[in-house]
Amino acid sequence: MTRGPWSRPLAAAGLAALLLATAACGGDDGGDDGGTPQAVGQDDFSEQGDPVTGGTLEVGLEAETNSWLPGEGAFSNPGISVAYALYDPLMKRTEDGELKPYLAESMEPNEDLTEWTLTLRPDVQFHDGTPLNAQALKTIWDEYLTIPTSNVTALLAGASLEVVDDLTVRYVLDEPNAAFPDILTGSPGWPFSPTAAAEFGPDAGANPVGTGPFQFVSWQRDSALELERNENYWQEGLPYLDGITFRPIPDEDTRLASLQSGDIQAMQSLRQGTIARARDLEGVDNYEYLGNNSGGSIINTSKPPFDDVRVRQALAYAIDQPALIDVVGGTGLTPDATQYFSPDSPFYSEEAAEAFPTYEPERAQELYDEYINDPQRSDGQPVGTDLSFTYNCPPDPSLNELSQLYQSFWSTLGIDVELNTVEQAAHIQNGIAKDYDVQCWRVGSESDPYVTLSQAFTPGPLNFTGYTSAVIDENLEILRTTTDLAERQAAVEEISLDVSENVPNLFTGYTLTDIAVQEEVKNVGGWEFPDGTPGNGVPGATAMWGHVWMAE
Repeated sequence: MTRGPWSRPLAAAGLAALLLATAACGGDDGGDDGGTPQAVGQDDFSEQGDPVTGGTLEVGLEAETNSWLPGEGAFSNPGISVAYALYDPLMKRTEDGELKPYLAESMEPNEDLTEWTLTLRPDVQFHDGTPLNAQALKTIWDEYLTIPTSNVTALLAGASLEVVDDLTVRYVLDEPNAAFPDILTGSPGWPFSPTAAAEFGPDAGANPVGTGPFQFVSWQRDSALELERNENYWQEGLPYLDGITFRPIPDEDTRLASLQSGDIQAMQSLRQGTIARARDLEGVDNYEYLGNNSGGSIINTSKPPFDDVRVRQALAYAIDQPALIDVVGGTGLTPDATQYFSPDSPFYSEEAAEAFPTYEPERAQELYDEYINDPQRSDGQPVGTDLSFTYNCPPDPSLNELSQLYQSFWSTLGIDVELNTVEQAAHIQNGIAKDYDVQCWRVGSESDPYVTLSQAFTPGPLNFTGYTSAVIDENLEILRTTTDLAERQAAVEEISLDVSENVPNLFTGYTLTDIAVQEEVKNVGGWEFPDGTPGNGVPGATAMWGHVWMAE
């Protein structure tokens, strides 16, 4: 049974896909320095032994994915974990957080970071036997990833792809971007067979054909996705397993009970209470990971009274973070969050952590009273009129309790807080449309800081709070145009300090994630690059399943 530390600090610095499904509160993915903390140490697990070939694995996921075609699929954490069985990412992160080619052989920029040249490995084939070459990447880019209906079109705006030779392509950008290779860790960097996609047409998302360690057998939506070993896999000796079946089991209690009973041999969870219970199961190894994702709330700064920093600061000073963390079962699991990067990240700032508002009820009341008694208050209400607003959250028991606690804290100031339960899909859409007052949310990701922070704080659909500032813009420009780690750290710190002062969002705790497995399942977090470089474990409860084996 594993009860290891929640993370280990990185010795050195190093785009997981944007997780729109991370809207619910935690309890949940350039330069070469995104910085991702590693899973708990291997010494904390059961004896791993030598690799064994054979066996099948059933994995319980927290949710289904709508499509398996990059550009069409909404790949949240469970979908990404499945994708790494079907597809190989062109780029991935090492255990030190460094971006490094995985399926690609090399990735090099020009001097001003406006061109990135990627070379593929020779003799790699898709599951249908067609070659992975430069023309395949060009077709994927032009006919699938950058078309108007693609969900990554905006992410790739301002970039084009040119064929250099049979195994080489050049990404040409309209402006320097140190963070560009990070994009290729996510779905834009998961090559799929354009031949098969054209053959299947509208059904391509239900018939995935990648280069990954496993290939598609069948899919019963909301029931099971069955995969079998890719006998023609480009990495000799991999995969070890004969096959994997992924089963969406949304209910946390049912998924955990299925693991305990042996109905499944592995499960993922982003809920802190579930992880705490998984730690207590005998004969179970827990591959935990504390990344940059954290639970909290977003505040709609585009509308009164939340356009006034005094109101946002009052909301922050009024909440007791440890009490909120306790509600989602995170006590003893995760630290209080204060910024978009966890204490393990090279972009974490002690100064920003100290600057972020902590529980000070008297200060909260002072700021609140100052606003409501201001004749120039932005909401136009008479002096002394108390605030009232709606707090939205999805219908999860722990989130309902969390919402009630927020309501309790803010009610002490004199605010009338109405709680509103919103289904997840509508909840996400409300955030995109800024059709809300305050709502629970998750913030942060394992992406490069430029990707994470530019999406969060520049105009666009993913700036859910509507907050922008000149300080952030200035430092985002630094992040975009340099790969120097010290300069990038200083820029992120300035942005984090701005967030601490202006509070466009609130934090609870960083989100610990877990892949819990029965002890016969080995090496879940121990994957390596083809050259033997250790990988970054299981970020966001996603695994490189081709490296996993079952003990005899």
